[in-house]
Amino acid sequence: MPLIRPFRGLRPYAKYAPEVLAPPYDVLNTAEAREQAKGRPLSFLHISKPEIDLPEGTDPYDLKVYQTGALNLQHLIKEQVLFREAKECYYLYRLTMAEHVQTGLVAIASVPAYVENTIKKHEFTRPQKEDDRVRQIDELNAQTGPVFLTYRHNSEFDILVSKWTEKTPEYDVTAGDGIRHEFWPVDEEKVISQINIIFAQTEVLYIADGHHRSAAAARVAEKRNSGNEQANHNYFLSVIFPDNQMKILDYNRVIKDLQGMSKDDFIAALSKSFEVKASNAPYKPTKTGEFGMYLDKSWYRLNIRPENIPQNDPVRQLDVSLLAEYLIEPILKISDPRRDDRIDFVGGIRGLEGLEKRVDSGEMAVAFSLYPTKLSQLMAVADANEVMPPKSTWFEPKLADGLVSHVLD
Repeated sequence: MPLIRPFRGLRPYAKYAPEVLAPPYDVLNTAEAREQAKGRPLSFLHISKPEIDLPEGTDPYDLKVYQTGALNLQHLIKEQVLFREAKECYYLYRLTMAEHVQTGLVAIASVPAYVENTIKKHEFTRPQKEDDRVRQIDELNAQTGPVFLTYRHNSEFDILVSKWTEKTPEYDVTAGDGIRHEFWPVDEEKVISQINIIFAQTEVLYIADGHHRSAAAARVAEKRNSGNEQANHNYFLSVIFPDNQMKILDYNRVIKDLQGMSKDDFIAALSKSFEVKASNAPYKPTKTGEFGMYLDKSWYRLNIRPENIPQNDPVRQLDVSLLAEYLIEPILKISDPRRDDRIDFVGGIRGLEGLEKRVDSGEMAVAFSLYPTKLSQLMAVADANEVMPPKSTWFEPKLADGLVSHVLD
């Protein structure tokens, strides 16, 4: 069974693409989605966040929500906003954020390869979020949110991409956040065959983002098991980027209190495992093992003592693990960051001012800035069949919803 294959995408006619394109379903809350979709009847938010079309206060996990999303999807098809590709294609999808450019292959990826860990994972999933995606896929009979995959780059494929993207893109949309989205269907049999051959030689793919979507796809496939390996439900929608183009930002932490300690006692406690120095400016770490701390309107630089860094453990070596093991858990007594409401996480896209704002408001007592996890570290954890701590990676730019969906017929 191939690792990936082309598919008949469900996508907007080019003239509607700017109106259909929407942020991924999980980066907006309901109120933000409602505001963004106001006056935009073609926005894919009506499918990915359909509670916005129901009365305020509607439970986002109510069956009516998923049914509304399915009706909205069918409406866009009926109104000829969306169409189904006549033949199986691959697609190239380029994201541009300021000076950063990355181009990925849109394909459907094998569920059996995911189950067998040839498509490697690095995070646990939450049952409620997984259930949500299962119900969404079932009601829509389609996968609308792509899984973000990566692979060790291949120069042969890089050349193919470079040549194909010399063509004028079918979609070229700059979203409200300034991210440019370009999209090329790849419909020539010869080129499709080339891509098939290249990825037949690719040993593994890695999930960068989208663990809940891929886990949900696997559950839907198991439920619909037809004995036909090539059935669409045995594949999930994905965009696959080369590792040398990926951009990971820091994923920072904010904590509500100091576990009853004074500022001086807290600094004394963490000085046992970290070297602590005051900083005259907001501190953004420049290497692994280094952290910024914002406390009582002052910034500090923390360096973990070298003897605390394990040499042969890909998970415990991560900065997010070191901060948890030597500070957050033993000093602040937060042992389960997935469930403890004393801790929150702030994506690096919000900058250090995002941390200062949370602390200066009184909502949080202390903030920590981290050095971004490296993609090589993510791959090492996945290769070891281990999982990373929650909120270890923040990928930018984000994939849009609505540019192409995968129908499960």
